[in-house]
Amino acid sequence: MLDIKKLKEEQLKLAKKIVLTDSFETIHKICGVDYVYTDKDIICAIVVIDYKTLQVIESKYSVEPQTMPYIQGFLSYRIASVTLKTFEKLVNRPDLLMIAGNGIMHPRQIGAASAIGLFIDLPAIGVAKKRLCGEEKDDTIYLGKEVIGKKLETKDKANPIYVSQGHKISLSSTIEITKNMLKGHKLPEPLYFAHRYGNKIKSRLKEGNRNIINQSNN
Repeated sequence: MLDIKKLKEEQLKLAKKIVLTDSFETIHKICGVDYVYTDKDIICAIVVIDYKTLQVIESKYSVEPQTMPYIQGFLSYRIASVTLKTFEKLVNRPDLLMIAGNGIMHPRQIGAASAIGLFIDLPAIGVAKKRLCGEEKDDTIYLGKEVIGKKLETKDKANPIYVSQGHKISLSSTIEITKNMLKGHKLPEPLYFAHRYGNKIKSRLKEGNRNIINQSNN
């Protein structure tokens, strides 16, 4: 059984290590990190693209059994293993991660994007489809008096996305980079590519081609 109290204590300690200022100069490669679920497995899909041209440079994925149920506020514990496993497969190390999940827009300010950024030691942005916590005033999300993220309207007739700092990045850069990656889809391009890639792998898994997939992971 999970010790939620212990996990909360660990999150509070990790949150103190999160850096909320820019720790990069130029972005050449940015990657989208997304997750797709089957009945039993978690698929982590990572797509690295050129920041200027948006051309796909590399795509990798991993599949692992779901060993932990979804518990709100503890997503990082569910996806950390499969994410790190997938990241290790990359030949092209990105300059920045864009992760499907929250950054500091989290009750203890250590959402999945912050945790993964911290573990990998790269700047990270969290992009979520729902607001996990905080109070929404116009397009700004507050936790108490502190700004923890922004709401962005990205496409006509589509629900907004919620963007927050993950690690090693300022709020202004988080918003600027995310907006630069909006090219007509609801999700920023790195996550759009990663989500599409993840669903492609899921479809192949349903067809029973797990062995073929694992042999052609590119």
